[in-house]
Amino acid sequence: MSEVASVCWPLARLAEAIEALGVGSNLTTSAAMLELPAPPARLVDDPDALARFIEATAASLALEAEPVEAPYAEIDRLVRQAAPALLRIGSGSGARFVAVLGGGRRRITVLGPDRRERTVSADDLTRAVIGPLEASAGAEVDRLLARTVTPRRRARARAALLAKQLAGRRFSACWLLRARPGDSLLLQARRAGLHRDVLLMIAAHAAELVLMLASWWAVARGALAGRYDKGWLIAWIILLVTVVPFRLASAWSSSRLAIRAGTILKSRILVGALRLHPNEIRHQGAGQLLGRVLELSALESLALGGGLASVVAVVEIAVGALLLASGTGGAVHVVLFLAFFLATLTIGHRYYAEQRYWTDVRLGMTHDLVERMVGHRTRIAQEPRERWHDGEDQALERYLGASRRLDLAGIAFRLVPRAWLLVGIAALGPSLVVGSPATVPLAIALGGVLLGYGALQSLVGGVTQVAGAAIAWQQVGPLVRAAARVEPSPVPSMVGVLSSGKAAESALLIDAQELRFGYDERREPVLRGSSLRVRAGDRLLLEGPSGGGKSTFASLLTGLREPESGLLLLGGLDRRVLGADGWRRRVVAAPQFHENHVFSGTLAFNLLMGRKWPPTDADLDEAETVCRELELGDLLDRMPSGLQQMVGETGWQLSHGERSRVFIARALLQDAELVVLDESFAALDPETLRSALRCVLARARTVLVIAHP
Repeated sequence: MSEVASVCWPLARLAEAIEALGVGSNLTTSAAMLELPAPPARLVDDPDALARFIEATAASLALEAEPVEAPYAEIDRLVRQAAPALLRIGSGSGARFVAVLGGGRRRITVLGPDRRERTVSADDLTRAVIGPLEASAGAEVDRLLARTVTPRRRARARAALLAKQLAGRRFSACWLLRARPGDSLLLQARRAGLHRDVLLMIAAHAAELVLMLASWWAVARGALAGRYDKGWLIAWIILLVTVVPFRLASAWSSSRLAIRAGTILKSRILVGALRLHPNEIRHQGAGQLLGRVLELSALESLALGGGLASVVAVVEIAVGALLLASGTGGAVHVVLFLAFFLATLTIGHRYYAEQRYWTDVRLGMTHDLVERMVGHRTRIAQEPRERWHDGEDQALERYLGASRRLDLAGIAFRLVPRAWLLVGIAALGPSLVVGSPATVPLAIALGGVLLGYGALQSLVGGVTQVAGAAIAWQQVGPLVRAAARVEPSPVPSMVGVLSSGKAAESALLIDAQELRFGYDERREPVLRGSSLRVRAGDRLLLEGPSGGGKSTFASLLTGLREPESGLLLLGGLDRRVLGADGWRRRVVAAPQFHENHVFSGTLAFNLLMGRKWPPTDADLDEAETVCRELELGDLLDRMPSGLQQMVGETGWQLSHGERSRVFIARALLQDAELVVLDESFAALDPETLRSALRCVLARARTVLVIAHP
């Protein structure tokens, strides 16, 4: 244990430990010029505030600190595998931190307070981590074992009893350090070492080609000379066998490259989807979103498959050109081959244009079909029967025409390699007619023609996939670009102040002065000169006509949108100081029905998704209490699994009023300083409305209700 104690960082140097860990793991450069604050002493008694300090400090270094939990039985594996990571040992004033650089089965590489790399025993580090968890139960278990178990078996019995007794306890003092998914794709690729995989794949494939050509030359030399030599046949067999490890290396490196590049792309797209601004998707229907998802699923396979095929094709084209230059065809063969290469690229560009048009038509049909399916009840009720299928024949004809043009372009595209094979072999005719060519140059020329044929086929396949990926990028590109947006993060030195407790009664909570906001598609701003002051404990009602900007104003208060101009403060601090998450943690909303969702999952998940997950028993009890106060008790009693019942599109269907109350409960359970309810009571009958309003007024510290007059 003394070995572990010597590498622990004190709480006062926690920010320095995070910076040193980021530099030591090559996730960031040195931050010596930055002022990294020491955490306030009060954070030792507030685990949530301590976690926010760690996350805020990592964000100031352009990193992410992801909190990770593990049950008691998985702590040992977490300690040995989590890296780079920050582990907290102990609690309260005795809390210390270990900066883990690399895991291992027996020894763990850590970064000591002197910034030097050291190794410690994995068993010792695990014991140091689980020590506080075992402190409460360990003494009682030891007393029991001292009276009932012999010393020889005491260790195993102790471990078994502790594992049983602490099975429900979780270790939540681990933070994985990683680069932000929104960083440059090239930077992420370099950090992941993708360039090494690319070089290995190219080198292995080039070696494979050279060996294949050598084996082909060895057997063709005897065939063209009209006799076979046993030594050359043995050489041919040896060369073929030697090809195997290089082919395996090429396949392994390409697979590894595809997996690692796919991981980077998927994580970036997921982050981008979560960072899209509401304005960017507010006019997109279900069909357009479905089309984007379909293109997203195709992007990874097309981009990676096409990119790898194109790289292989370029290598084969270069080797093929060298062979043709050394064969009997000479420069004529090379010029013809380059002409076919350029023809492949030209026809490929036309194929791309046709595929792009076909994709636009297909996605348009998908959008129209999905929208018709979603709104079929409205169409049946409001449209005459003879107009139910208007435009369908025209759309289908347009799609068939686009498909026909794409098929013709594809046929022409795929005929190019076959045309080269005929022309390349025919180009050998003059040298055969004029005289008897040498055996070796003729074999080289034939090998170059065949290799060129394979290279052009690979190029056609690669260009086809790259074209599909480029078209899919038009739908997915906005998600990738959105990931680069950096959400404001809280200033680390302010975390202790912001976590000091609830706002004092009558303290100024929201100060909005002269706010202005407009949508891109409108000339006039929706809000202009809007001001509001909210004090802690206020109960406010905001009324106005439809389209007057009430919901837009609420989205500014909750931090979903940012004002174009004006002053907006929360507790005297702006969004850049509090950070995006810090702001939304203090101001929550239940948006209008059409902008809110019941997700496919348990009712508990839908209620507690704004709180720490997984929930504790106290969280579940509070959720049930709030539901019953909102008159959802009958719903809980009807559902076989209660709070654990699956709800949403694939589970228990909730009525309009039930959904509204679930949205209210979700907002209340986040225990925010301000709760904004946007048209949340519109679907409730008078009696249920009174119960819901009574619950809101009793539980919300400060509440703003938006409603029609």
